[in-house]
Amino acid sequence: MATDPKMEAASALHRYGFGPKAGSIAAIASDPRGALLAELERAGGGRIAGSDLLSSASAAREAFNFQQQRRAARLAQRSDANANPSVRTLPQNPARPSPTENGMEPKDGAMEQRPPQVVRPNGSGTVTNNTAATAQPVPRNQGPGVPQQIYLEEAKAHVDAALNAEIGFVERLVWFWSNHFCVSADKGPVRALCGAYEREAIRPHVLGRFADMLMAVESHPAMLLYLDNARSIGPNSIAGINRGRGLNENLAREILELHTLGVRTVYTQDDVTRFANVITGWTIIPPRMDPTRGGEFTFNPRMHEPGPQKVVNRTYMDNGFDQGRAVLADLARHPATARHISEKLARHFIADQPPPALVERLTKRFLDTDGNLKEMAKDLIRSEEAWTSPRTKIKRPGEWIIGALRATGAMPPDVRPVIQAQNLLGEPLWRPSAPKGFADENAAWIDGLAQRLDIANQMARRVALLADPNEIAETTLGPLASAETRQAIARADSRPQALALLLMAPEFQRR
Repeated sequence: MATDPKMEAASALHRYGFGPKAGSIAAIASDPRGALLAELERAGGGRIAGSDLLSSASAAREAFNFQQQRRAARLAQRSDANANPSVRTLPQNPARPSPTENGMEPKDGAMEQRPPQVVRPNGSGTVTNNTAATAQPVPRNQGPGVPQQIYLEEAKAHVDAALNAEIGFVERLVWFWSNHFCVSADKGPVRALCGAYEREAIRPHVLGRFADMLMAVESHPAMLLYLDNARSIGPNSIAGINRGRGLNENLAREILELHTLGVRTVYTQDDVTRFANVITGWTIIPPRMDPTRGGEFTFNPRMHEPGPQKVVNRTYMDNGFDQGRAVLADLARHPATARHISEKLARHFIADQPPPALVERLTKRFLDTDGNLKEMAKDLIRSEEAWTSPRTKIKRPGEWIIGALRATGAMPPDVRPVIQAQNLLGEPLWRPSAPKGFADENAAWIDGLAQRLDIANQMARRVALLADPNEIAETTLGPLASAETRQAIARADSRPQALALLLMAPEFQRR
């Protein structure tokens, strides 16, 4: 265990937060563990205060209305062209969206673009958050389409919450659970919902009970769309018989394999199929059918497979929506779930191969407290392994970018360059390539370190005139800075080079 209180404080800020800002190390040096535990007890932990962001249902309706208006405009243009063949119009190619429409940005100058502010189309004015360092939002009434604009507004709130956190432990937990229960904005209908999903299903429960988060996640419209359960129909249900359409097992499989029990544990393929039958009817009110409540979760009994179902050695009677609720409640309390979650949490914060004793204690704490996630986080901080284990974990791209921005104050005036930086480094925001989320092992990120140098150089150029590399080294690394790192900074040919070397130092790259 570190004997130097400043060493322990600096290590805590990198391992459990988003890295130090000016004064952070000194602020918690007297009791680093106590500071982390105190953050867990603050009211409203994990939530975004003062936000006027859209609910998922409102976002779904806005996205639907936008698509309908765009379709109507295309049809009108085609009609005008047919009525006036002498008038030449430039053809539109909706199959090739603009770079910002599909979530990508121009690859040059990722951290140096300066787009304008955002204004809501309903006249509510510029979107603001009650935070200090913020990226400017994006105009809702111009530029990319409405789904992408909603995505960018949510991204801004997500980034600001991390930038302005005092330590960032709770926010890191939000990121952990958002990746564990991931959805992807690359699936068209989900793009406008992924930010609201994190705010509605993850943040309220990040320090609550796992069972409550599990229920909120699996019944959220974003998850139902992402894993195709919104259209899953029981083969013997009224809708299944009438329409000749059937079951989709995607959500049931990922709940068992990724969200709760873990891969190759206590379930079988038959369990997947029967559980998929249980959650038929968990769907969404179509926005085209209801302009007031469209986009909200609903249970449709006409789509629900009738009859009892046996899942993981227990039979559940058919009582509609509550049949699925009962299965989720039991999965949330299963010992295999406790171990799976405990191992992932320890792997994320401590080591690719987490200490077995720590995993055992976290598993026991999960079971003893009925999945109380705050108590698990406390046990993690109180464990000796959490402080004595070497800092070998490479920060994931998003964590490193936020840490670098906090260290240098190089926040660009728009969130899009931050998103582009994550794209370039292989961790696009809310866009994992598969339902298992982004990898949490060093091997997944080691090859991308060279690309981080490009981002570090851009940040360094932006702040070089205002930032002293030696002062930032003391602010962000303090006693963690090795003699080699200090020597490299001192021998740099310029301030930008010195700052880039600092951001690329092993002590800064690891947590």
